[in-house]
Amino acid sequence: MSSERVIYLPLGGAGEIGMNAYVYGVGQPGQERLILVDLGVTFPDMDGSPGVDLILPDIQWLKERREQLEAIFITHAHEDHVGALAHFWGDLGAPVYARAFTANIARRKMEEHGHPERAVTTVSPWPETVQAGPFTVGFVPISHSIPESSGLVIDVAGQRLVHSGDFKIDHAPVVGEPFDEDAWKQIGAAGVLALMCDSTNVFNAHGGRSESALGPEIEKLVAGCKGMVVATTFASNVARVKTLAEAAQAAGRSVCLLGRAMRRMIEASVETGVLTGFPRTISPEEVKEIPRENVMLIVTGSQGERRAASAQLSNGKYQGITLKEGDTFLFSSKTIPGNERGVARIMNNFSEMGVDVVDESGGLYHVSGHANRPDLSTMHKLVNPKLVVPMHGEHRHLREHVKLSKSNGFKGILAPNGTMIDLGGETPTVAEYVETGRTYLDGSVQIGALDGIVRDRIRMALNGHVMVNVILDEDDEPLGEPWCEIRGLAETGVSRAPLVDVLEEDLSQYLGRAGSKTLMDDDKLEDGLRKIARNTAQGEIGKKPEVTVVISRLSA
Repeated sequence: MSSERVIYLPLGGAGEIGMNAYVYGVGQPGQERLILVDLGVTFPDMDGSPGVDLILPDIQWLKERREQLEAIFITHAHEDHVGALAHFWGDLGAPVYARAFTANIARRKMEEHGHPERAVTTVSPWPETVQAGPFTVGFVPISHSIPESSGLVIDVAGQRLVHSGDFKIDHAPVVGEPFDEDAWKQIGAAGVLALMCDSTNVFNAHGGRSESALGPEIEKLVAGCKGMVVATTFASNVARVKTLAEAAQAAGRSVCLLGRAMRRMIEASVETGVLTGFPRTISPEEVKEIPRENVMLIVTGSQGERRAASAQLSNGKYQGITLKEGDTFLFSSKTIPGNERGVARIMNNFSEMGVDVVDESGGLYHVSGHANRPDLSTMHKLVNPKLVVPMHGEHRHLREHVKLSKSNGFKGILAPNGTMIDLGGETPTVAEYVETGRTYLDGSVQIGALDGIVRDRIRMALNGHVMVNVILDEDDEPLGEPWCEIRGLAETGVSRAPLVDVLEEDLSQYLGRAGSKTLMDDDKLEDGLRKIARNTAQGEIGKKPEVTVVISRLSA
């Protein structure tokens, strides 16, 4: 009989930035008791997933083992760590544990999806722990760009595992707990089998900067502005929002928060006690009654999201507020790769209005919430694990992090999504590979990445669409001519005639020469009509559209 093993399995977040979901297990192969750390989302784009609302990890492997799942632990309240919880909780049903601020956000999500809020339990920080089957788990405060982030200490089967969560080394983070090197050193002194570690900024060779370093520069910028000032940042970066609000206050400006996510994060921070002394805010209605040079807006939409406050303001107006020439718009955020076009569109819209746009390119108005390369090395040395397993990064980040760990004298292993690592024994090994992927939230329905829905949507967007209609009588003879409707295609092609007329003529000729066997067989007839329509369109306009054929038969 096989001996028990301790396993680690990323189902999301290892090989991409976002959609985090990490499984730990202990027991006989196939019978392990399991815990899940984080359950997040990533966001769609118009190129690869048009019309999709959210992208979720494929957790089918875990759903099939829900009876083995002891608990779900959420390290912090960023969407890529907690955003899929309410979407999947009904399939998993396990108790959820999180610290107060994260639990507040998680409960709101659970309530929105009709799940019981009591499924989420608020836990106290390390050294207090939670018992979940054979696992003893503690939440260790760690600095990041959102309040009450935690790394996890997971003690199981006489071994200690450390899951860093998202982190940076910041001794003065403005809001939230500072990085405590002594605490992590003590955790490591007990002996750590493996450190699962954030890899996001492994390529950045500079030491990380503190959140508190931004205050003087932002204050100087705001004090020098003449018109209305607007700033956008990640809504979850409560420390940054506070810094911006305090800069406004110092300049004698009233603060207005715009965007549901921004207000929700500040409310949750105040409710849970992680945020105190936040300047008084005013409503959008009050903004219109105050001279614009006495107002600062702090708004959502730092990543160019079309429906967020930043985009709406750049399009002309939001909640009755309009920007004008001489106003200033500050991006106090880094543009996530893939969002550049959306952000540039907003910047250019503001430029056309005469609004001065300031971004973070000089490093004065934004710092990352993730550990840079030197800080990752510091974490390795503090925890002193036998093994470093990079997570939270694209494949290139994970691979580079393995190299870094080895240069620091630690074993490292590359474990992208679906790679189950057996952590036992002298040398960690790949136990098996699990099929992973993506699930799309499309409207109110979850669909698989391989279902073909998004693929068909992309094809229609790229190639246009033709609807072909044919009526046959009871003798399988065409009744009248076929007719077409086109969408997303040029109306006139190289022949200078309407595309619809050319299509209908070629389709009519095909029907006229089709034999009885073809006319009696819907599949053959549909296939033939589709080929004619695509080939005709290719000749006329240089595109092969998607074609839908509707065959109607009259009964005697």
